[in-house]
Amino acid sequence: MSEGDTILVQRTIRGDQKAFEILVRRYQTKIAAVIAREVRDPDKVRDLTQETFIKAYRALKSFRGESAFYTWLYRIAANTAKNFLISRSRVPTENDVALDDVDQVAPQLRHHETPEKLVLRDEMFHNLDKALNGLSDSMRSVLIMRDVDGCSYEEIAKALSCPIGTVRSRIYRARQEIIENMQEYLEPRV
Repeated sequence: MSEGDTILVQRTIRGDQKAFEILVRRYQTKIAAVIAREVRDPDKVRDLTQETFIKAYRALKSFRGESAFYTWLYRIAANTAKNFLISRSRVPTENDVALDDVDQVAPQLRHHETPEKLVLRDEMFHNLDKALNGLSDSMRSVLIMRDVDGCSYEEIAKALSCPIGTVRSRIYRARQEIIENMQEYLEPRV
């Protein structure tokens, strides 16, 4: 855990509200992104982000510091989102990139667009979305934590309570499945 987070957690436990506000500001965007992969409604994402921090605040005394504060917070956020979806009897979806977000994520895709390129791009993103959703929950989670959130193998292993070897294996298998499902888009068109 970073030294700054350690100090802020200790100060919060001693009753310093400002210290917790700093932690919230530091991680609220990342936590909202974690929840947004599961929940599509922006209002619900804000509510669940707030709920995550409330749960974290209440449970802070039980935080042992064995993992990074963000890893601990990530688990609370992921569980909060999944519990919300279960309570609404919906299946979680984990899309990294919505088609509407292409301009923000990869603006270079907007240059020199022909109708054919637009159709092919939309088809590719649709199939990528399908490939991601076709992964098992365990493989999809580790792939997103590693490739989207930038978590280290150690952080993922701690967050999911599994050995690093299992994390590496799941990431490898998930990437292989994605490559297999996206092969026609990875080969040059003639």
